[in-house]
Amino acid sequence: MHDQPQRLLIIDDDDMFCHVMQRAMTRRGFEVEVASDAEQALMLAHRQQPDIATLDLKLEHSSGLKLLPELLDVVPDCRVVVLTGYSSIATAVEAIKLGAVNYLCKPADADEILAALDKQDGDPNTELADNPPSINRVTWEHIQKVLQEHDGNISATARALGMHRRTLQRKLQKRPVRR
Repeated sequence: MHDQPQRLLIIDDDDMFCHVMQRAMTRRGFEVEVASDAEQALMLAHRQQPDIATLDLKLEHSSGLKLLPELLDVVPDCRVVVLTGYSSIATAVEAIKLGAVNYLCKPADADEILAALDKQDGDPNTELADNPPSINRVTWEHIQKVLQEHDGNISATARALGMHRRTLQRKLQKRPVRR
């Protein structure tokens, strides 16, 4: 397959996740670099030219969706999986449109990430949910979509949704609603 180890760039601001993933991927034979923010990620991408990358959707000072096209400008052939603890249909669709090869919800382990990176095609046999999402989940998805449309700007999103900014901030601090 490769004469030299594949280069992996992990972009995530969760130190514990990075530490665990770096160890797991190094044991699997990858050459691993870790970046905790967009600036560091782009610098390492220029230097390392990674073959694959994991990218957290919500970095402390920026959005993984904003970083994704910049990363792919630096390394166009890099296969990127977007990881998030706050998944929504809107962000999954945008990540794929922007060039990610897959999108996974945290917690995801090394094997799941590698499977997502290797997956080339969609699966027409994927199970469809029998029950529609709850109204709370639909509301949460809608808030995520409007937030994405306003580039993460809380005040603009609150205005667009017709709600008070602090109310929106409280809703965003909660974990995603399950189906």
